[in-house]
Amino acid sequence: MKERCIVIPAIKKNAVIPDQLVKKLAGVTLVQRAINTARGVLPGEDIVVLTDSQEISLICERAGVGFRRNKDMHFTTLDIVSEMRVLLEELAEQYEHCIILRASCPLLTWVDVEDAWKRYREADADSLVTVKSVRQRIWNMQGDGLEDLLDDDADHKGEKTLVVESRALIMLRLSRLLGRNSNQGRGRIIPYFLNDRAIEIQGYQDWWICERLLERRHVVFVVAGWPAIGMGHVFRALMLAHEITSHRVSFVCTRESELAVESVARKDYRIVRQGQEDLADTVLALGPDLVVNDILNTTTAYMKRLAAAGVRCVNFEDEGPGASLARLVVNALYEGESTDRLCSGPDFFCLRDEFVNAARNPFRPEVKTVLITFGGTDQHDCSRRVLDIIEPVCRAYDIAIRLVAGPGYAHKDAMEAHLKKLDNPLVTFTWATNVMSRMMEGADLAICSAGRTVYELAHMRVPALVLATHEREARHTFARPRHGFAFVGIMDRVGDGRIRNTFLAMLKNPRRERFWQRQDSMDFTVNKNRVVRRMLGLLSERP
Repeated sequence: MKERCIVIPAIKKNAVIPDQLVKKLAGVTLVQRAINTARGVLPGEDIVVLTDSQEISLICERAGVGFRRNKDMHFTTLDIVSEMRVLLEELAEQYEHCIILRASCPLLTWVDVEDAWKRYREADADSLVTVKSVRQRIWNMQGDGLEDLLDDDADHKGEKTLVVESRALIMLRLSRLLGRNSNQGRGRIIPYFLNDRAIEIQGYQDWWICERLLERRHVVFVVAGWPAIGMGHVFRALMLAHEITSHRVSFVCTRESELAVESVARKDYRIVRQGQEDLADTVLALGPDLVVNDILNTTTAYMKRLAAAGVRCVNFEDEGPGASLARLVVNALYEGESTDRLCSGPDFFCLRDEFVNAARNPFRPEVKTVLITFGGTDQHDCSRRVLDIIEPVCRAYDIAIRLVAGPGYAHKDAMEAHLKKLDNPLVTFTWATNVMSRMMEGADLAICSAGRTVYELAHMRVPALVLATHEREARHTFARPRHGFAFVGIMDRVGDGRIRNTFLAMLKNPRRERFWQRQDSMDFTVNKNRVVRRMLGLLSERP
């Protein structure tokens, strides 16, 4: 006697949509999809389709699976076991267990079937039923009114977690159906939760939802973020991920990126951190269709691994040897000629949503507020140095200073102690804000590093002094006078006197007004949609 078989009920007369079982859903008919799922578990000789349709019988014959056809068959109850009792008793002579697989739940996979089978056997149960949890209040109609059925046993919120059957899978011990055991009852029944894939097609809306879900692809963002390189890559990846609603999204963080892991985890995306294995192994284990690399320079070996697996790649700010193997490279911080494969310059800078509706600054003749910000980590505490240089000037001119540090700023306690000693009520310190646009609203001048912040300042019309924190940032040539920025140089190569003198020059009206006017003509609001369209467009290309 064999251990198990699979039965697929496929009764056309019970369909809720005309020809539902032979209508293509995401390119495959429901009955063929169920057969494919079953073939992932058992060979065709152990699969039986119960049908009333000659067309479905032909599909089964061509697919190499068994079938039983009765043109007059029609299920009249929800008790599928009772409806198929004759067939099940016949199979009980050959098999110990039966798996009833419903074609109306197309999101079910062979992996789900095998996992349910494992739990069923480990529990030594007599039956398994797929269910989904529903947190609802259940009411019963009494005349024209409602009566709450859960008043006596509901929790303090008046709610209770219930489970309802998902007509996807039933597993049962066939010996309980034989005549000699017919009085044994149902035996021990265990549940199998199938919440994410429990959608049963009961109408056109369910059909549409299932088709959209089956057509989803897997987009994997590979990000890096630690004090030395900052958190800008992580923030940009999260911003782009929020725009992708029609596909599955996961994140991979490089092994050094503890800060990145913390930031992504707060957004509730699936996240995997690279272990001791190669980064390509971590990424490919997720089975991606599209990989978005925001890790600075990529290697040829890494990109070749992804390309060999048929994975399409989008790389951001990649000047490494692997960039030539990407389908699309977006280098918004580097100005240059754009091609079909290379997107360079400010036209491809993605502005965060919080800035779209922010109040852009009008020009104010006198500087009343200065913003100091050096990104999400500010590893070398540039904020402290700049503050000490300009604070005496601002105190003398009655100028307020907004000091803003990101979540990776490791000098928070020292800065707070320093500000206490300064005892300047004009200086405010904000750490790990989620509303950077609010910090820029009302600012007349800024001092910052040469990362993505300069684009946000340009959008908000805030002229700024720019101090690059390293050589790579110094090549971000957008931060120049033609865009409203005074580029001072690389931080550790510039003396305090030069920073102070440039700051004093920027306080003067004519120069600052010219810079403001140059920023007034800029518009980055449509760029993000442009980049996302280019990214997702790669999914329609051949691998």
